[in-house]
Amino acid sequence: MHLPSLVNTKHFLNRSNSGFTLPEMLVVVVLIGILAALGIPNWLAFVDTRRLNTAQNEVHLAIRQARSQATKEKLTWQVSFREQNGIIQWAVHPATVNPSTANWNNLDSSVHFDSETNFPLSNGIRKVEFDYRGNAKSLNDLGRITLSSKYGGKAKRCVIVSTIIGGMRTEKEQATAEGGKYCY
Repeated sequence: MHLPSLVNTKHFLNRSNSGFTLPEMLVVVVLIGILAALGIPNWLAFVDTRRLNTAQNEVHLAIRQARSQATKEKLTWQVSFREQNGIIQWAVHPATVNPSTANWNNLDSSVHFDSETNFPLSNGIRKVEFDYRGNAKSLNDLGRITLSSKYGGKAKRCVIVSTIIGGMRTEKEQATAEGGKYCY
């Protein structure tokens, strides 16, 4: 008779130690929520920055491609930029080709032109032309394309055509403004 009560006690002890209590589960859920709340904004900022970097690289390569094609074919080539349905597009083509018939490529849809972009806008298109030697065709071809996230934030990325001989560089946002621009 003593044996069955010992078995019942062991069974009771095993049952009471299995699983988690409601307060323990709530503590775990609250801790996961706090960690997520702290980490998600940083993750989103990281993703936005990566998208801007990728878009900046595409713009830089497009401008370099136009310059390269101009010297290779000994013709004036241009890279054109436009915003179509909220998406920035670019095309590289001979300057004699109407940009509307060019082959347009899209940048990431979360990127837009920042107000620091200063290439002249004509018929909805910003362009940079390079002559047969790879030089910027005119002073209007000196300037910057500045990109920022549609979702806000301080991150900016720019591609700057800075010299008449077609010199260009990439930059990112700075803490202080120079000439009213933060991307220089």
